[in-house]
Amino acid sequence: MTTILFYFLNLIINLLKFIYMDVKIVNKSNHQLPSYATEKSAGMDLKANTLEPIVLKPMERYLFPTGIYIQLPDGYEAQIRPRSGLAAKYGITVTNAPGTVDADYTGEVKVSLINLSNDTFVVQPGERIAQMVIARYEKITWNEVAELDETERGAGGFGSTGM
Repeated sequence: MTTILFYFLNLIINLLKFIYMDVKIVNKSNHQLPSYATEKSAGMDLKANTLEPIVLKPMERYLFPTGIYIQLPDGYEAQIRPRSGLAAKYGITVTNAPGTVDADYTGEVKVSLINLSNDTFVVQPGERIAQMVIARYEKITWNEVAELDETERGAGGFGSTGM
């Protein structure tokens, strides 16, 4: 009985840590801290920390500073993802989507954007340019084998299950 109670107590504590995880952040930007747009948002908006507008010509890339520095707990990463509105409406996306900020990186979080459209796009200072999602990950060890188990799909990929 005591073991079961101890197990559930630890489970609740770990869930609370996940829900209310504290992350150290230094804000050297001219803007407020990243925040969730809605109660159920997975990502927090990152803003361009520039002093003047940046012009992105078609197929041009630019590494935007955010002025944000974070220190994540072990076992977590920050994923830098495109904003769906910028991607769908203007062809602006994160070059290395999703970008990863590792727990041991404490430098400035930067966002590499590319303009995939045929039109010039101007990023204004303070404009929301990407989303940051904090995600837990697992470390693995490789189990090298001579062959893999048979599956229904097998080696089929890149559209093999239909369009």
